[in-house]
Amino acid sequence: MAGCLDSFQLPRCDCIDYSEKRNTISSIIGGGLFAIGWWIIIDVAACYPSMSDFHQAYHVCGIIGTISVFMINAVSNGQIRGESYTNGCLGQRGARIWLFIGFLLGFASLITACWILFGGYIIPRKNPQWPGVGVFLQNAFIFFSGLVFKFGRTENL
Repeated sequence: MAGCLDSFQLPRCDCIDYSEKRNTISSIIGGGLFAIGWWIIIDVAACYPSMSDFHQAYHVCGIIGTISVFMINAVSNGQIRGESYTNGCLGQRGARIWLFIGFLLGFASLITACWILFGGYIIPRKNPQWPGVGVFLQNAFIFFSGLVFKFGRTENL
């Protein structure tokens, strides 16, 4: 079952070469996902200004997710492997700790958004439920934008 799609390949378009534009494409996709995430929460805040529908403290998990995107992408893959970062107060170990804390914050904001969605809106059957869905979607888009921006780009220039 694990190899059922090994022989499946999409037809390749030879007229466009995307290998040279990988960094550009992943940056555009990552930035687009990030912007969509914040656009969703701006819509929620504009449509539900009362504290009974949407508590303003729910913005904190989106801010933590944004900080995690910056932390994850502040460290290059070469620094993690120890190829380019030898000096500094912690060296390669410090870069790995920084990346780990960045991923920890990203996962924590996504889990907190799930808790807000289910604990604050779905289980108590609170209407409207769109603010909870919006908080979750915001954090999911921010988290995936960080992953696309981190792992979609190459460092070989």
